[in-house]
Amino acid sequence: MEEIKNTTAPEPSSTRLIATLGIAGLLSGLLLVGAYLYTLPMIEANKAAALERAIYKVLPGCTSFETLVLRDAKLTVVKELKAVSGGKPEKTIYAGHDDAGKLVGFAIPSDEPGFQDLIVGILGYHPETKTIVGFEVLDSKETPGLGDKIIKDQAFIVQFESLSVEPEIVSVKKGEKKNPNEVEAITGATISSKTVVKLLNKGIGEWQGAIEGYLKTQVN
Repeated sequence: MEEIKNTTAPEPSSTRLIATLGIAGLLSGLLLVGAYLYTLPMIEANKAAALERAIYKVLPGCTSFETLVLRDAKLTVVKELKAVSGGKPEKTIYAGHDDAGKLVGFAIPSDEPGFQDLIVGILGYHPETKTIVGFEVLDSKETPGLGDKIIKDQAFIVQFESLSVEPEIVSVKKGEKKNPNEVEAITGATISSKTVVKLLNKGIGEWQGAIEGYLKTQVN
């Protein structure tokens, strides 16, 4: 009788499977890291360009600006930023000037958790009148068609061309604005609208005192 041979291939050992998966994971990780390192300079350059455009936009009449950081409880003009805790750079604001070198205001970055994720924006602040004179969203992942109206709704955006910061900025329902420190919320995007108001108050609260101190040193 003819002998029947077993042609079934032996199953690979668990050690071999683990090693294969490990190598595949390592290669995938190296590719991801390589792609990240390759694109990081471009991402950072795009962010810097977007920030510069936003500074000029939120400060009408601004043609140049200086970077300021808070050191030893005083605002200081800097060319390079220092790393602080966690390796992050120092927080900054920007003093905008016109063609004659006159100060036109301060551009203040700020952020606040929204409905989906962190909303990052920058506001233009005029210290003499204590008003916000411009606002731009730098980053937002709010719901398309609803929360993203904080970027697209011109009736909402125009409210930040002359908005009093004293007393504190408050959100009101559409059609109920009566005072210069009030912002009419967007119908259907109330949470995102209120987040913007919180973001503005946070930025002013964090930097207003330092700005006033800085201006006194410039006069003296």
